[in-house]
Amino acid sequence: MYKNKITQALMLSAGMAVAATSFSTLAAEVPAGVKLAAKQEMVRGNGTEVESLDPQKVSGVPESNVIRDLLEGLVNQDGHGNLVGGVAKSWETKDNKTWIFHLRPEATWSNGDPVVASDFVYAWQRLADPKTGSPYASYLEMTTMKNAVDIISGKKSPDALGVEAVDAHTLKVSLEKPVPYFASMTVHTSMKPVNQKVVEKFGDKWTSPENYVGNGAYVLDKWVVNERIVLTRNTKYWDNDKTVLNQVTYLPIENQVAEMNRFLAGEVDVTYEMPNEHFKRLVKEYPEDVKVTPYLCSYYYEFNTTKAPFDNEKVRKALSYAIDRDVIAKFIVGKGETPAYNFTPLATNGLEVDMPEYSKLTQKERIAKAKALLEEAGYGPGNPLKFDLLYNTSENHKKVAVAIASMWKKQLGVTAVLENQEWKSYLDSKRQGNFEVSRAGWCGDYNEASTFLAIMRDGHSQNYPRYSSASYDSQLDKALTASSDAERAQAYKKAEALLAKDMPILPIYHYVNARLVNPNLGGYPENNPEDNIFSKDLYIIADK
Repeated sequence: MYKNKITQALMLSAGMAVAATSFSTLAAEVPAGVKLAAKQEMVRGNGTEVESLDPQKVSGVPESNVIRDLLEGLVNQDGHGNLVGGVAKSWETKDNKTWIFHLRPEATWSNGDPVVASDFVYAWQRLADPKTGSPYASYLEMTTMKNAVDIISGKKSPDALGVEAVDAHTLKVSLEKPVPYFASMTVHTSMKPVNQKVVEKFGDKWTSPENYVGNGAYVLDKWVVNERIVLTRNTKYWDNDKTVLNQVTYLPIENQVAEMNRFLAGEVDVTYEMPNEHFKRLVKEYPEDVKVTPYLCSYYYEFNTTKAPFDNEKVRKALSYAIDRDVIAKFIVGKGETPAYNFTPLATNGLEVDMPEYSKLTQKERIAKAKALLEEAGYGPGNPLKFDLLYNTSENHKKVAVAIASMWKKQLGVTAVLENQEWKSYLDSKRQGNFEVSRAGWCGDYNEASTFLAIMRDGHSQNYPRYSSASYDSQLDKALTASSDAERAQAYKKAEALLAKDMPILPIYHYVNARLVNPNLGGYPENNPEDNIFSKDLYIIADK
């Protein structure tokens, strides 16, 4: 059901009608008859300490959760993933290459400055500028924005980017190729505006609570590292009258059992995750609190293809074939996740996949192939394979890593030494290429297959495996220039087949989103597969 609604949203963003699409109400609409609690404050578990609150310098989900409340982009989503206006009250395109966004004149920054088109120009040029060092710079390449590739590679100045402030409230975006879903891409964290004079005045310290200026529904009140981030209502937000929650607190709880216990004690309203081993009990004992929703995310391991022996396709395939994905999906995580033999979640719009041949084999047959491949690569009892397996600190990630390492040891005699790092160090290790095999997860930045497949393009800032394939890149190029949805789907299908053949990543499972949610929390979105939760849409219901 949710897929049809997302398709509708993408049709809107595609500009199928020349007339502008307008939106008005964004914030929480409390249903008639619902009695609100006197205290409108919410506490959310957020998984880990955030790397930063600068939208152009982050790449993770925990960071996006907070920034979504502090900063507002051109376009938002409702609880079903449909596009709704943010700073842009309307937009239009005639050819999917030139996009015009009309900004709300009432939109202001938390310091009283008006939000204007040049704020987006500055932020997007900053995203592309190599001096920023953004881990999401390649996202602009995916939009095909004019000159993005040359700017990111240092060949052109950031002011050559295909974005222009026609006037204070009109933004013009020029793409090199038609992208019918471009409007949906502006929802992403990296595309949110920043206040130029504040960033330039304070530099990296602009994200401190005393300096932070945002244009979202909330302002940064307190940030106690490794303890909490507290947000309060932004009274200057253009739609503040419809916001209900007065305070939102984010807690960086890495231990899922500890987070669960704090929820059950009434200290947390929404958890980041759930402990896998407690899921069935929680469903039985607290059915009203357990929320399992669609989620466009893939869980996988990355091979550093620039380091031996992982520069050998046979080694990568052997390790992939030897793991039992059914056991991991059903018993190790076991919340409704599905085994993955391809990268992109199967519910993604525009995706058609021919499952790879090894997915059709029995596990016994896969193991036999894995042993043969490893032997061909020169490994066996006389020369056992040993390597480090990196994952970010999390009991759930540890359980998966322990299970997979056990499978490798039992079936292949391979030793994987588990190494966990806290979030910031883990991200830095991957960006620097300081790993052999690493846990990874990717969630769609918009609902279209390119949001997954593009990160494996040679040179992409999120291509941590350092995968390089001219054939693969050509399929993505064909998808961008496709004249029909069917032609684009064929290109994606061939790209997925190349990933299965070359195996730079080891797909493990496709996510669902399972968390504990206070039954008194109204407005919680259960049908947004990108899990974009806006606190301005939520409210606390009074106890009956």
